[in-house]
Amino acid sequence: MNIVIFGAGGRAGGHVAAEARRRGHTVTAVVRDPSRHRDLPPDVRVAAGDVTDAAAVERLAAGHDAAVSAAVDLSASPHDFFTRSTRALVTGLRKADVRHLTVVGLSSVLPGPTGTLLMDTPGYPNAYRPFYLAHAAGLDLLRTSDTADLAWTYATPAGDFDHDGTPTGRYRRAEHADAADRITYADFAVGVLDGVENGGGGGAVSFGGV
Repeated sequence: MNIVIFGAGGRAGGHVAAEARRRGHTVTAVVRDPSRHRDLPPDVRVAAGDVTDAAAVERLAAGHDAAVSAAVDLSASPHDFFTRSTRALVTGLRKADVRHLTVVGLSSVLPGPTGTLLMDTPGYPNAYRPFYLAHAAGLDLLRTSDTADLAWTYATPAGDFDHDGTPTGRYRRAEHADAADRITYADFAVGVLDGVENGGGGGAVSFGGV
């Protein structure tokens, strides 16, 4: 497959790019400044682009089978970034005739074991609540936009990423978000690529560690 990855310079996006190449897919890695990301796999095409610009998304995604977005811009308003990028991805990918989108998100915006959003459960750390709400706004746009010809997946770790754990090459499909769960970036990327190869779609999914 030909896969375009927006935000491939970050930890999640970089692991998705590496896993895609390990499986033999052709990868276009989209970053804001290619000169700052020389550590990307040497056999990916690196391109400069703005994920909040629908015309740029269309141009960069043309000719690809699927798109993954793990993009984030910490210098921008989180709400503006995630809503603008969602609109640009939906519009640009549809114009480019790309039929599958996976967005890497946060477990905090998904229901926990009681059905309450994880970020609203008692005791959940809320120091970054504006960031959670921005992700939630982007997910709401995915759910309400006209995506009849765009199969989308909102993929999250079940809890959070394990920065120091040893990858296992495996994951489990979590039934709900769980603040205590941890999964390595590499294992999360396995789940993302399995979804891409299976045609995507299905709304919000969480991948837990094993």
